[in-house]
Amino acid sequence: MQREHTVEVYLRKNIEKIGLEGEIIKVGDGFARNFLIPQGLAIEVTEHNKRQLAAKIRKVENRKEVIATATSMLADQISNLTVTLRRKMHDSGQLYGSINATELVDALAEKGIAISKGQVEFEKSIKSKGTFTAVIKLTSRLKPRMTVVVVSE
Repeated sequence: MQREHTVEVYLRKNIEKIGLEGEIIKVGDGFARNFLIPQGLAIEVTEHNKRQLAAKIRKVENRKEVIATATSMLADQISNLTVTLRRKMHDSGQLYGSINATELVDALAEKGIAISKGQVEFEKSIKSKGTFTAVIKLTSRLKPRMTVVVVSE
């Protein structure tokens, strides 16, 4: 059995389950030469370009800190929010439909917060008037909760 050699590559883009942009990782020689490098996803690390890449790695680490800080500030902003949605409902207080993620994304956009509907998680479906909690998944660790109040039109 022939043993595959590994090479160090500098990732130029985030690659799911492989690594983040700006990281230097070890991968199989074949994977690097046949996929990562031809696709423009990585650069092979050599003695010649190692110093040049080391400077970029420092910049990337700083950028990750900036992104983490901005994300945590957004999480604080979201956790302090209360969104009020006015909907038509039956006399019993039941909605004609249920509140969906798109409605919450639109309400947050009006307040200057841009998220996608895939980031919205409801603890239970909202089908009546009242006060509810929604979770906004910013990262795997940052999941601020916000209050959603549904009132009659």
